Amino acid sequence: MAAAGHGQEERETSGLGGEEEGEEGMESEEEEQEGGSPEGTGQSSSEEEDERENEAEIQRLEEQLSINAFDYNCHLDLIKLLRQEGELDRLRRARQKMSELFPLTEEIWLDWLKDEMKMAEDSKSRETVYELFEKAVKDYICPEIWLEYAQYSIGGMGEEGGIAKVRSIFERALTAVGLHITKGSSIWDAYREFENAILGTVQPLPGAIPSAEQQQTLNTQLERIHTIFKRQLGVPLLDMASTYAEYEEWSEEPIAESVTQNYKKALKQVEKYKPYEEGLLAAETPKLAEYQAYLDFEVKQGDPARIQLVFERALADNCLVPDLWARYTQYLDRQLKMKELVLGAHDRAVRNCPWTVGLWKSYILALERHCVDHKPISETFEKALNAGFIQATDYVDIWQSYLDYLRRRVDFTKDSSKEHEELRAAFVRALDYLKQEVEERFSESGDPSCSIMQNWASIEARHCNNMQKARELWDSIMTRGNSKFANMWLEYYNLERAHGDTQHCRKALHRAVQCTVDYPEHVCDVLLTLERLEGSLEDWDAAVLKTETKLSRVNEQRAKAAEKQAILSRQEEEKAEQRKKSRAEKKAKKPKKAKPGDKRKAEDEEEDDDEWGKEAEQPSKKHKGEDLEDNEIDEMETEIGLFGRSSSSTNRSEAKQKPPAAKEQPKILHNPHKDNITVFVSNLPFSLSDPEKHLRKIFSGCGEITQVRVIYNNKGTFRGYCYVEFTEEKSALNALNMDRHEVNGRPMFVSPCVDKNKNPEFKVFKYSTALEKHKLFISGLPFTCTKEELEEVFKEHGTIKEIRLVTNRSGKPKGLAYVEYENETQASQAVIKLDGTKIKDHTIKVAISNPPIRKQQDSQEAARSTTSMVPRQAYGARGKGRTQVALLPRSLHRQNTPSTTKTENGTQQTPEGSSGDGGEPRKMSNADFARMLLRK
Repeated sequence: MAAAGHGQEERETSGLGGEEEGEEGMESEEEEQEGGSPEGTGQSSSEEEDERENEAEIQRLEEQLSINAFDYNCHLDLIKLLRQEGELDRLRRARQKMSELFPLTEEIWLDWLKDEMKMAEDSKSRETVYELFEKAVKDYICPEIWLEYAQYSIGGMGEEGGIAKVRSIFERALTAVGLHITKGSSIWDAYREFENAILGTVQPLPGAIPSAEQQQTLNTQLERIHTIFKRQLGVPLLDMASTYAEYEEWSEEPIAESVTQNYKKALKQVEKYKPYEEGLLAAETPKLAEYQAYLDFEVKQGDPARIQLVFERALADNCLVPDLWARYTQYLDRQLKMKELVLGAHDRAVRNCPWTVGLWKSYILALERHCVDHKPISETFEKALNAGFIQATDYVDIWQSYLDYLRRRVDFTKDSSKEHEELRAAFVRALDYLKQEVEERFSESGDPSCSIMQNWASIEARHCNNMQKARELWDSIMTRGNSKFANMWLEYYNLERAHGDTQHCRKALHRAVQCTVDYPEHVCDVLLTLERLEGSLEDWDAAVLKTETKLSRVNEQRAKAAEKQAILSRQEEEKAEQRKKSRAEKKAKKPKKAKPGDKRKAEDEEEDDDEWGKEAEQPSKKHKGEDLEDNEIDEMETEIGLFGRSSSSTNRSEAKQKPPAAKEQPKILHNPHKDNITVFVSNLPFSLSDPEKHLRKIFSGCGEITQVRVIYNNKGTFRGYCYVEFTEEKSALNALNMDRHEVNGRPMFVSPCVDKNKNPEFKVFKYSTALEKHKLFISGLPFTCTKEELEEVFKEHGTIKEIRLVTNRSGKPKGLAYVEYENETQASQAVIKLDGTKIKDHTIKVAISNPPIRKQQDSQEAARSTTSMVPRQAYGARGKGRTQVALLPRSLHRQNTPSTTKTENGTQQTPEGSSGDGGEPRKMSNADFARMLLRK
């Protein structure tokens, strides 16, 4: 609070106090402190402390705005504090700064206008208020502001020309909002009340006989009121019946038939508009869908005034939706084509959504279309460069639009002109800007194909006949990594063909044949075609030799690549065959009895890939030890059983205590022809009792289920995944929607059933890994944050389609989330407003979603790991865990000597397990491991 006691009461009465009031308040406060009680002294000190805190906060906000003038919320907080403190001069400056950067809302304008109206006493200050009203009505179409404007002007009707000024403002208000169905009648009613007040001043006194001049004035005023009634009754507005009844009561003559017909026609129109108006009343802000439907209806009706009004109403509630501004400005550009109206709408569009490059491009075109001077257009372009676009390509687009405008100004029939030099200077500046400003900010040029440089080269060649400059530009284009693309060489060749000479065409094509990587055959054909039409025999021979050499080299490279791919495929087939053979041999062996000292291995995480007659490669993650191959796991089990410390009697007693789950489950061969009606379900709890019954209940709503094939390991333990087969493909598609459904507190994963051996490129990952401009990635969230709380924060900046909280496999939150909006402009606005804000004392980071590409596992490395002499370590996705037990016998961990060792006499010995011929080491069997251990 600015002051206490008497000064405070005066400020509350007047709304805002000036410097004099502040001084009086301080004096009163001092007097009260001198003669007051201890209680009053304590209250004053508390208020002084509040003042100091508010002043410190004001200074902080002002400093923050000096750093970032486009912080909208900071402007609002500063204005609120200054208004609370009664700092009128600083408040005016703060409001003026904000209005220069942003269009102000109806509430902000009304507060500002009411504050200024209270302080306006003389004619000069009243003119200042009028100027503020003129600015306010240009930002948005608001009936309340127009009504306030008209009523304030009535206070100055006693001045010269005051009545005419009031009527002018009322007429402008009727043009702007007189068609507003729900709020337009307030303007009409106020206009009639004003004219009725004027009528009271010109009516003669009772019993007096008016002169001819007085009678003429009276008749003129009566006709004005009749006209306003007739006009209002012809406009579709709510509560028209009361207006018609009021006209009947006021008029001394019967209402004309034409007026009644217009009134009935307007009533019918109101019935057409009622569903849309009721929809707006029932909907919650921002009501974008309801306004879109209303606009579609009005566009079909074809009344420009009503279309414009509905656009303005929609934009008042959705001022940060670029698509709506783009549609409105496009309508004005193509239909109304009124200069002031069109340019005013474009200006408001870029002030509301400065980050949208399309609105700036349309604005520059509109300025040029309405023959605006060059200086305002160049100033608009400079503002666009400082608008803060969110991607590098936006800067390329705005530069391209401005360069197109400059090119249209140039008269190329003249050898040189000011406009021509300005165009060349702009091209140079554009290239420097993209290289220095854009690349530093985005770490990319935004123009990898050098489109701006290509346009410059085309202008130099086509309009200026300066092929030398065009060749220099194209040489620079090729040195920026474009020489490997055939289309770039052909663009240059076509330009050279049209405006250059054959020698340079030939030279370009020879370089193209040498450098092109993507389509070498195409450039070779173009070179041969050129020489066939215009070349000599020597040129033809040189071209044939060049192309044959190039294509021969390309074919060799392709053959090597194909051979390499074939080898990899063959290795994969051999690997799969070897695994099948190993499993068959393992199943043929009789189970061996365990000896004393055996170590038992965990049974609930063992692989069994033969359950369906193919490898179960669907699970994206494995449990402890699962990344060992099946045969390796079984071999290690046999090894531990042979040479461990457990006794056979102990094993037999444990076997008696084991539940009958060890009974072998029936094996059902998988039919790959039914993949389209089958879904793969994983990440299920291992402790799930009767998985088949449980899953049938979960998926019963998706369609008729043929069977549920549950996967068990050799010990009969449920492995956490299964296959659900339906009778129809539609049911399987419905089942995919059950993905992430919780089962016993754990999110269930549902994905299509695909054989990855036949479809190695298939990706189960359901979310996009490319740049998604309409989706946001939020990090730093508190783990307790819910979807509802996140929606409450983000829905203020647009319509939310989906919110996804990222969790781990057990369903616990990771402090990350994705928020998807309807379009990229809403997402961009949310990034600007919410990045760095706090949710539950956690500072969040908000960015456009751009997840990294998910890399496929290196098949060669996987192949090497299965054929190595020593089984690989069973590490998880994040390395070796602290509690992870190595399955390799300790004695083998010490086998770190080279494959060949030197004896005392210099001869070399080959250890068992090696091939002995210097080639690849052969794979060791269980017997080899046993011999090595016994030798120790």
